[in-house]
Amino acid sequence: MKISIVIERDSFGFFAFAPELPGCQTQGTTFEEADANIREAIDLFLETLDPDELAQLDNSAVYTTTYEVAGV
Repeated sequence: MKISIVIERDSFGFFAFAPELPGCQTQGTTFEEADANIREAIDLFLETLDPDELAQLDNSAVYTTTYEVAGV
């Protein structure tokens, strides 16, 4: 199973969340800390799910891409 991770810089450091897992979010003062924290949060989140909930996650997908805006 693959879980998407989004890490964004904010005024406090870095904010991280997993789009497929509602409410699974964390933060860190560095990118590396936020990355480690969200991976731990994902593991803990998945431990709370029953087999039916896990099966539903396995069927979901989040697709990401980038868009480069010229002149900005």
